[in-house]
Amino acid sequence: MAQDSLFGSRERLAHHQPLAARLRPQRLEDLVGCAEILGTGAPLRRLLDGQRVPSLILHGPAGSGKTTLATLVAHAAGHRFMELSAVNSGVKDVRDAITTAADRLQMQDQRTVLFIDEIHRFSKAQQDALLPAVEAGTITLLAATTENPVFAVIGPLLSRSIVVKLSPLADSDLSVLLERGLAHPSGLSGQYTISNEAHASLLAISDGDGRRLLTILDAAAGAAESNERAVIELSDVQAAASRALVRYDRAGDQHYDVAHLFIGAMRASDADQAMHWLAVMLRGGEDPRFIARRIAIFASEDVGPAEPHVLSLANAAASVTDRVGMPECAYALAQATMACASAAKSRAVSDALSTALERVDSGQTDWPGGA
Repeated sequence: MAQDSLFGSRERLAHHQPLAARLRPQRLEDLVGCAEILGTGAPLRRLLDGQRVPSLILHGPAGSGKTTLATLVAHAAGHRFMELSAVNSGVKDVRDAITTAADRLQMQDQRTVLFIDEIHRFSKAQQDALLPAVEAGTITLLAATTENPVFAVIGPLLSRSIVVKLSPLADSDLSVLLERGLAHPSGLSGQYTISNEAHASLLAISDGDGRRLLTILDAAAGAAESNERAVIELSDVQAAASRALVRYDRAGDQHYDVAHLFIGAMRASDADQAMHWLAVMLRGGEDPRFIARRIAIFASEDVGPAEPHVLSLANAAASVTDRVGMPECAYALAQATMACASAAKSRAVSDALSTALERVDSGQTDWPGGA
């Protein structure tokens, strides 16, 4: 059977699979945007080199490659790999996995990496069930979450783990995926090219999410085909993006897609569009506390010192959301959304904090300016 050098046998890839699934890398070297976290001395690199490491929590936005990275790292390190999804696994599943791992360690002297996707969906009881095995080293926990681990993971488990932060993909990384999607035999097989305007729009809409980029690219190619064109135009990308977000699913990818569009609209100072995406989330049953957190983050990260009072308004909206709940808290969320969208923008706080963190992370713990 012929093998594809990057992605495995084409014969094993059903044509009806989404483009992102067909192009899922099967080798670590084919991942994009992961060079830093796989570098010498990094926890994931130590795991790859067969060293014992604490449990790891991969924290990053949707489409940044957490699940693919975890799977490839565990297999490349030669450990036995077990996977649970927090969406459909219970305490019994966790205990059964730990028992299997303990038996394997005792009888075969082989360690097990237990990967739990979307660990933020695990209840406290489910996370508590992991603690004894993590503490004893029976398993190496490799978990993934899109939520801040400080809020999503119980303290005792978090304190026994190293958080590995994955960033949204850079435009250069997205461009690599885009070209791969267009050219690869398991992708669009070179049947289409893309205009410069469509290329730029697709990168902007994707907002660092590789899966979203490939999903919209696939749909845009379909739109071009319907118009009997071999060139994907801007109109194809726009139509594909709209169709991809018609249905809002707070338990699926649209949860993050719409949140990105909501933030993007506020960033673009488009209050009407921001209100539209807020309404989509509210009508879709989104947790209003999730929305309130995103607004508060935006008020500091994107508005910042340009209009400092907006953070107070965002904080007040979060407080109302906690005290009042839906549906009445929607008014406070709408007021804060309008304020964020209408406000002047400054990333001075974000830039200053990033610079300081980079300096400390590089080992410069003394103030460089002296006493």
